[in-house]
Amino acid sequence: MSVKIDIFAKNMEISDRINDYVTDKVSKLDRFLPDIDEVRVDLSYLKTARSASDRQVAQITIRGKRGYILRTEERSEDLYMSFDRALDKLQRKIERYKGKRERNRGDGTTAAEVVAVVHEGGKKEMEPDRIIRRKHFKLIPMDEQEALEQMKLLSHEDFFIFYNVNTRSVNVLYLRRDGAYGLIETEIE
Repeated sequence: MSVKIDIFAKNMEISDRINDYVTDKVSKLDRFLPDIDEVRVDLSYLKTARSASDRQVAQITIRGKRGYILRTEERSEDLYMSFDRALDKLQRKIERYKGKRERNRGDGTTAAEVVAVVHEGGKKEMEPDRIIRRKHFKLIPMDEQEALEQMKLLSHEDFFIFYNVNTRSVNVLYLRRDGAYGLIETEIE
């Protein structure tokens, strides 16, 4: 598998055994989805978890060449069990994603091929009083239904930012308090 695999640890050290185990299992993901570009595995030990059965956390994030992102997270008392559960969950998400993609795009073109978006962002000085964290995202052109599906696949419950192919603008999809979804459409004056 010619995929970049990054393994990160928090509050623990990764042994060669864990590294080999994770790499071996993750390298088999290309059977399910051949256009995976990057895999990130975050393993952590949470000292402050209320239950001892929730202290070992495994999170797997995959990024595809077509711009999709799939993420899963599992917790248990054993790191290997957490990783295996997260991997199983990710495989189910991949199957669901593949089914949705094949049903929604009959012509086989990706949203990125439909609209080419150039994003050039310059870095500005951060004000330490105001901006605590800064994140950069590549906006993938998609319609509202694809954005809703990506929001669910990423387990983002609050909001999702995307480039709307239909309106040719940046939109924010968000979950309302009543359980329905809202859409913020932007325009430049």
